[in-house]
Amino acid sequence: MVSAAEQLVSNLNFAAFAKADELKKRIWFTLGALLVYRLGTYIPIPGVNPQALADLFQQNQSGILGMFNMFSGGAVGRMAIFALNIMPYISASIIIQLLTTVSPHLEQLKKEGEQGRRQINQYTRYGTVVLAALQGYGIAVGLEGAGNAVIDPGMFFRLTTVITLVGGTVFLMWLGEQITARGVGNGISLIIFAGIVAQLPSAIAGTLELGREGALSTTLIIGILVMAVVVIAVIVFMERAQRRLLVQYPKRQVGNRMFQGDASHLPLKLNSAGVIPPIFASSLLLLPITVANFSAGQGPEWLTTVTTMLGRGAPLHIAIYVALIVFFAFFYTAVVFNPEETADNLKKYGGFIPGIRPGKRTAEYIDYVLTRITVVGAIYLAAVCVLPEVLVSTAGVPFYFGGTSLLIVVSVTMDTVAQVQSHLLAHQYEGLIKKARLRGARRR
Repeated sequence: MVSAAEQLVSNLNFAAFAKADELKKRIWFTLGALLVYRLGTYIPIPGVNPQALADLFQQNQSGILGMFNMFSGGAVGRMAIFALNIMPYISASIIIQLLTTVSPHLEQLKKEGEQGRRQINQYTRYGTVVLAALQGYGIAVGLEGAGNAVIDPGMFFRLTTVITLVGGTVFLMWLGEQITARGVGNGISLIIFAGIVAQLPSAIAGTLELGREGALSTTLIIGILVMAVVVIAVIVFMERAQRRLLVQYPKRQVGNRMFQGDASHLPLKLNSAGVIPPIFASSLLLLPITVANFSAGQGPEWLTTVTTMLGRGAPLHIAIYVALIVFFAFFYTAVVFNPEETADNLKKYGGFIPGIRPGKRTAEYIDYVLTRITVVGAIYLAAVCVLPEVLVSTAGVPFYFGGTSLLIVVSVTMDTVAQVQSHLLAHQYEGLIKKARLRGARRR
């Protein structure tokens, strides 16, 4: 028997979308906010030489700098006001979440519900400003040491660069929060998504141009496109994969009525952490070497060595990247899913997993299953993000065909479409309730 929800989902169409005024407002707000973000990636910071900057970026775009430029939507190559993008906010979020596990004060705030969450978010914002200021100052010093990229080097240039980049990051942080609250989808993820998608057409055109010039063989280009399609298919399959735990509810008597026992499922996603681990891992890899790429060959010898060892496709870079992805896959899963809380909720409503005693044993069983499927999820994330990167770096193809960018684009698209469908579903439910009330009023 088809449920009412399934009937509504099957009836979702453009007519329902046309009537959903609230959803249309949210979509227009999201598109407008992303347009503002894209415009900001073309406004350069004051005091830089555009031509010298373009030459500098051309020499370094194949390394970590190219990855940073992808996440910022090309803002790094133009040294725009949004050059730092949202990465300092992500780094601050990582630090605060790590401190939550060791700081009693932060742990207590986490348990205080909405009020505690707001206070933790405020600490994250403060951390974002500090990290953005440090990175902004490092970029300013790096630009001054990179030939004639700066028109008038000095303390005034450093100060204006720090203020401009910090202001750009804080504005994007606010814009992401507004998209989440008043738009559709996760604002921070959509900002990164918009930057990657905006650069995608030029990357495809550049790859085809390399093929026309003979730098890349036609077979290699076709192979890369096939690889991209296969990676997208794997991402869609794995992101939808679930392990469903059977939950049964006993018979209940309410007053004089006896309610039959029911059975449902507790869905555990194979990749509960989503796209967060690759973004966190990339952010931490970018943080310590932002300046190193600008000052390569002019700074200390150890700095040059670190830059080389952490270059894209280098063994150390891949090893650290995989380790960070696996770590954050487990860490973020532990943050977003609490087995003890889930077991307590099941016990409160009389639900139980067959063969498992309610309470502590149920929490241990859920944690056991979640850990096992998270191992598979972490391996999937690492493989999708690293294997294409190895192939792409050896072939010299633009970074946009890499696994990380495809994972972000596909995952954010799926999440946003799911939110749009949920809004449409809620709108249709409201329509059914209004019709039922009208029918009831007419009968009276």
